[in-house]
Amino acid sequence: MGQLSAFYKKYKFRSKGALCVALVVTQHAKEKGLPLKPDQLLTEKGGQVLGLGKAAVQKVLKKHGIDRVLAAEGGRTSRGSIENMKTYVEFLNSHKSEIGFKLDIVEDFWIERVHEFFAGKPFKIKLDTSRSLRTLVRDVVEQAEERQKNNPGMQYAGAVLQHIVGAKLDLALGEIGLFDHNSFSTSDAQSGRAGDFYIGDVAIHVTTAPGEAVIARCRDNLDDGHRPIIVTTQRGLTAAEVLAENAGLGERIDVFEVEQFIALNLYELGKFASDGRRIAVKDLVARYNEIIDSVETDPSLKIDVKN
Repeated sequence: MGQLSAFYKKYKFRSKGALCVALVVTQHAKEKGLPLKPDQLLTEKGGQVLGLGKAAVQKVLKKHGIDRVLAAEGGRTSRGSIENMKTYVEFLNSHKSEIGFKLDIVEDFWIERVHEFFAGKPFKIKLDTSRSLRTLVRDVVEQAEERQKNNPGMQYAGAVLQHIVGAKLDLALGEIGLFDHNSFSTSDAQSGRAGDFYIGDVAIHVTTAPGEAVIARCRDNLDDGHRPIIVTTQRGLTAAEVLAENAGLGERIDVFEVEQFIALNLYELGKFASDGRRIAVKDLVARYNEIIDSVETDPSLKIDVKN
């Protein structure tokens, strides 16, 4: 399976969406035989890969003794799923003479990759009293952005940003359950939510790249009598402010840079003491990891604290 290993590395089939595609297309190959026709592996409207969904993926995993959910949507909502399918079909077809009678081995290869995925290393925070709390937040976001570059189509940075803000809010409010946490893939529009978090009359939107869509949701918030807040990265701060001004909402939307939004709270939670800050960071990470366990299916989104 040297060619398959080379394919996996070259096309970076490491994300949960790509792994779902590989598992489902391999099943199509086992049922239909090779060569496969990409056009016949699309749904009727051509917008999704045929059979790609949570149930189909979990059925394959269960056969190999894996009960954990690889992807809530089975990779169906990944923007790159169709291209991944076509790329993988081309590979299978071009190697049909070697692969055609070894599809069980091909399936086993992808199952091993799933095991590796679930064992993926978490992001890391190093507690260093010489560094600012803002730097700790920045480090995690930068790690997520770097992983995102290596896994096109996966929004690691957005997921980390959303859930670390959610964890911070839980700690700041001192009570879990005052608002809902949702998976990153669940958009406000899909769920009917006012924002990523809705507390009291405040709708909080967390985004790495503010665009006109989030400003439009803020306008809807205002029309509904809610107070909108945007939490974003340092790069996104200016963009959000400019977009809000252009929409005539500059004085009606609060925009916060995420590093400050979280760091100031950590100082307060730690009562501005050295030991208190360390405890506050550990509490933040512990709550963040609990949220990942409860709403996400990718454990590599977790954060590991190093002293």
